[in-house]
Amino acid sequence: MTHKTIEIQAGLGVAVLWLNRPEVRNAFNDTMIAELTAAFGELEQDPAVRAVVLAGRGKVFCAGADLNWMKRMGELDFDENRKDAMAFGTMLNRLHALAKPTVARVHGAAFAGGMGLIAACDIAVASTDTEFCVSEVRLGLTPATISPYVLAAMGERAARRYFLTAERFPAAEAYRIGFVQELAQPAELDATVNAVLGELVQGAPGAHAVTKDLIHAVAGRRVDSELMDDMAARIATARASAEGKEGVRAFLEKRKPAWLPQAMKKGAKKKK
Repeated sequence: MTHKTIEIQAGLGVAVLWLNRPEVRNAFNDTMIAELTAAFGELEQDPAVRAVVLAGRGKVFCAGADLNWMKRMGELDFDENRKDAMAFGTMLNRLHALAKPTVARVHGAAFAGGMGLIAACDIAVASTDTEFCVSEVRLGLTPATISPYVLAAMGERAARRYFLTAERFPAAEAYRIGFVQELAQPAELDATVNAVLGELVQGAPGAHAVTKDLIHAVAGRRVDSELMDDMAARIATARASAEGKEGVRAFLEKRKPAWLPQAMKKGAKKKK
């Protein structure tokens, strides 16, 4: 499929989805939102894709919303603006709910909605030269659509500061508050992302899906009998699954499990 605002490269079980509007610092508009939403759905259904990397072409990851598009939105009525905001919210939720591991490869800058994209991913790896900013209040707006994801990623206390000041902060601070989990020198960014992917593809695809669902189900819940029953049922289902049985057999037989990419299995044999 030909895309206007994104590019997808796939191989060895990984799909790299590039934001591809470098001339406007990968700022998103309605076309990019629609293309991202469709792409997440397609990658969800592709059994060859084990993990998804979200990255940006050009000098920055994503500068947020395209201001010319935002200007057009400002001229529309409430209902049209609500419909447009729901489209963006649906795209973020599709990324957040993707049953496969997702990794944000962040460099240069991530502002406003760009921070929402990062927070909706499972893992964020950032170049040490990246700047971050939740800039909405300086435009007379509020980070409403991205707030569930960004607040969960950085915590309420940090959100109170950075949502309200809209100040720029460096990668080191993003790491300190937990918004990103890994930092890398610019020249080492891809190697660091690849190292994370190397760990991810060793997990079983079905187990990844149910584990992501587990995280969504458990986060913020009180531990009570209902939760304990739910968790017991989940692990019992996993133990009885084909993947669960294969994983235990592979461990006991000291071999690689069936879900590992063939290239990884061959590489492991050569090292012996």
